[in-house]
Amino acid sequence: MGDVVQMHFSTVDYVIFALLLVASSGIGLFYAFSGGRQRTTQEFLLADRSMSCLPVSLSLLATFQSAVAILGAPSEIYTHGTQYWFLGCSYFLGLLIPAHVFIPVFYRLRLTSAYQYLELRFNKTVRICGTVTFIFQMVIYMGVVLYAPALALNAVTGFDLWGAVLAMGLVCTLYTTLGGLKAVIWTDVFQTIVMFAGQLAVIVVGAHQEGGIAEVWRKARNGSRIAGLDLNPDPLERHTFWTLGVGGVFLMLALYGVNQAQVQRYLSSRTEKEAVMSCYAVFPCQQIVLTLGCLMGLVMYARYGEESPLDKGYVKTNDQMVLYFVMDVLGQLPGLPGLFVACLFSGALSTISSAFNSLATVTMEDLIKPHFPQMKESRATLISKALALGYGLVCLAMAYIASLMGSVLQAALSIFGMVGGPLLGLFCLGMFFPWANSIGAVTGLVAGLLMAFWVGIGSFVGRVSASAPLPPLNVTVPNVTAVAMTTMGPVTLKPRPSGLQALYSLSYMWYSAHNSTTVVLVGLVVSLLTGPMNEKELTPGTVYPLLGNLLFFLPERFREKLCCIMPLEDKSKMIDRQPYQMAQKENNGVAHPKEEEKLGEGETSAGADEETISCPLTHMVQETAL
Repeated sequence: MGDVVQMHFSTVDYVIFALLLVASSGIGLFYAFSGGRQRTTQEFLLADRSMSCLPVSLSLLATFQSAVAILGAPSEIYTHGTQYWFLGCSYFLGLLIPAHVFIPVFYRLRLTSAYQYLELRFNKTVRICGTVTFIFQMVIYMGVVLYAPALALNAVTGFDLWGAVLAMGLVCTLYTTLGGLKAVIWTDVFQTIVMFAGQLAVIVVGAHQEGGIAEVWRKARNGSRIAGLDLNPDPLERHTFWTLGVGGVFLMLALYGVNQAQVQRYLSSRTEKEAVMSCYAVFPCQQIVLTLGCLMGLVMYARYGEESPLDKGYVKTNDQMVLYFVMDVLGQLPGLPGLFVACLFSGALSTISSAFNSLATVTMEDLIKPHFPQMKESRATLISKALALGYGLVCLAMAYIASLMGSVLQAALSIFGMVGGPLLGLFCLGMFFPWANSIGAVTGLVAGLLMAFWVGIGSFVGRVSASAPLPPLNVTVPNVTAVAMTTMGPVTLKPRPSGLQALYSLSYMWYSAHNSTTVVLVGLVVSLLTGPMNEKELTPGTVYPLLGNLLFFLPERFREKLCCIMPLEDKSKMIDRQPYQMAQKENNGVAHPKEEEKLGEGETSAGADEETISCPLTHMVQETAL
């Protein structure tokens, strides 16, 4: 096997890449010095709850579409065929459930951090456990998502590795720290357009060179790369319709339902309806993104057939194969390789900036503010900006650690994926099962994390010890779903595993479902053993009446005994009950226009000088500022 073939950028390519960074920084600076100038935590962390549907939906999409996915999906299609395309079936339920279950609950509670919900529903301990788990998940992932595309770019083009890492890390830190969530969302919009343009350019030029898309499809079909509907129910099979279409729903829920990076975008919307519509708008965009990734994989196959650049030794890993293909196809067209690299790094920037902002939010809201309830608004905003800056520097440090990891890089990606499922289970436990208590919640989360690491690490060690190639790992971010594709050899038939080996051989697409189910089951059993919660003890609006809706055919008295008919707070009555005192006002101390006339006589009508509005039931502080 020879050395990696190096290709080189033209000056135009470098200019286009630099323009991406300059434009992203410019958007951050614009929002730093315009509008409210990020003077309040409400504006810095939630864009003043003023965002409309379109930018929020494109930002949701950009967070999902990381650089690792842009590199990974085409390699997956090239190696294994189009079965992966059926992941698109999971998007429907994976976005419909968040739109009609999670968004109404979070939005009506007027939260800033998704983990405030856990304190409202359970107690402060559960909230801190959820927050710390999320921070661990995101910090591990940030360095990997920054370093992996830079490494692939360096290997194929000789593009300076640490120059790319530092440029991305510092630009991202700059616009996130200065411009807050508003800058993050609008740069995501810009970066999404660049991502679409970059992938489309590669597909159009590549297909044209191979004789058109019909010829590409013919070659892929002759090479058995066009997969039919595989209805094999075996959960150990890596990709079937069930693993992708059903297991994928849980991955999507972990991402779009309860991940802080995405929840924060819903909460930044002007109204609940706009938040729901943004979730709907992501659906067709997701299908387009998946289709572009799959088409690029087919064009790669049409170009190289069975003789992949990996087999010939032109590249060392699957991650580098897409970049090699791009340089091979677009190398004679100055500017287009730069456009694709801008597309690649747009994915990285959107993912990392979402991570910075969501980490700053949960650290501020869940770990700092509860201990300093009288903190002035100006100081809280300054600390939030310092946190975004601090996490930016942590990201660069994690990128350096990722460079030392070598093969452990895959373990870091696995850890990220392992944590998404248990967090989903924790929120589902609280939202759908009124009798679950805080002891059950903490025990369930710990059990889910232990199960996740047991299966994940057992699978990893089992494959390494057998000297078998690692399968792709589907990584779910909150902020982010990325598909990290690792080197795959030819598939060989093996006897079906049994016992523990069968558990370790579980398809990675079922990890999220398996781990979240563990949290729910353990949480319910422990709650029943330690004294289930009474419906009257629950904070109104924190439980979605799932069982009540599913068992609609039972008489009401039976449903009451099952403790499952407590309705979700009606939008028009959001402020009539105690916990919704948080919802009485926007953080600028002014009541919602539609809600203002409904304020009861006994409820606070805050003036502009009021520093805090406290909610007695939750001990949560809702900051106000002019």
